[in-house]
Amino acid sequence: MAYDMESEKSQRPDITVILPVYNGSAFLARCLTTLTACDYRSFDCIVVNDGSTDGSGAIARKFPVRVLDLAGGPFGPAYARNRGAEAARGKILFFVDADVMVAPDALHRTAMLFQEQPTLAAAFGSYDALPEARGVVSQYRNLLHHFVHQNGQSEASTFWAGCGAIRRSVFEIIGGFDEKRYTTASIEDIELGYRLRQSGYRILLDKGLQGTHLKSWNLYSLIQTDIACRAIPWSRLILETRNIPDDLNLKVGQRMSFILAALACAFLALAAVRPKWLAVSAAALLGVIALNRKLYAFFLRQHGIVFAAACILLHLLYYLYSGLSYLYVWLDFQLRRMATFRPIAALKSAARSVLNEKF
Repeated sequence: MAYDMESEKSQRPDITVILPVYNGSAFLARCLTTLTACDYRSFDCIVVNDGSTDGSGAIARKFPVRVLDLAGGPFGPAYARNRGAEAARGKILFFVDADVMVAPDALHRTAMLFQEQPTLAAAFGSYDALPEARGVVSQYRNLLHHFVHQNGQSEASTFWAGCGAIRRSVFEIIGGFDEKRYTTASIEDIELGYRLRQSGYRILLDKGLQGTHLKSWNLYSLIQTDIACRAIPWSRLILETRNIPDDLNLKVGQRMSFILAALACAFLALAAVRPKWLAVSAAALLGVIALNRKLYAFFLRQHGIVFAAACILLHLLYYLYSGLSYLYVWLDFQLRRMATFRPIAALKSAARSVLNEKF
């Protein structure tokens, strides 16, 4: 943790914005328009074009930014961000996704955070409560992210690269994103946050640091992304590190909600044979609603009762596939451990037999 605190307290830090993009032409111009209009001027921006085939590089060159083209890509956002960091000039690396429009004060707010808190290593924010995609699934997904981050612990246990910053010196010490393990968009930022915290660095969740998410979701893309890119790799990380923080998506209430959602579905199925089990299913469902009442009230305030009811169904589905993903990874983890220990046990048994014969 050998970054120079004194020099960073004395002046506002320069920021390098690093923006990885792969076929992001639908959003990139709006992202860069808001970014280059920010009210903080001591920054430069590197757009890392990760092998796009849709003209994203040409769009980026219309703006006052540096464009770094990666031939042969895509290599994934972890790799792209690392290459951008290598070319950075600023003391602060500000990561933003190509489908996010940062708030006008985002860079100024970030600079002030790092100037006023010299022990701070990293900070991140959230999506705002005004997602542009109008479908129910898109609104649900983006508003869920906003609510979870807005109700997370300020002293964070992880990191988010959709709108987050880190001191360049710390980023270099920690080794950057794990580009070998995460070759596609996944939990490379969460894993980086784990390493930061394990090394004793402070990470701040700044709830005022926000951006508008432009991405549109459908039910298939939602489930596929949540399972393949989030739940499964995050479950592996939890089991490998034995670290399951009581924060964000992993709060105790979230884990209890999965159990209750699973019970509600199981007893609903049993009610077809024994109707009395319907009461147990209803009780479990009410438990989920009670645990998540603040979230569901937030959905209600945003778009009314029909939207809130649809979100409750989507959220129950989310608990089911996320929890089942964890159980799948846990079972695979245990089977792999057994397969590893079995040869070792056999060798120990053989060694004992040889010793017994000799002595």
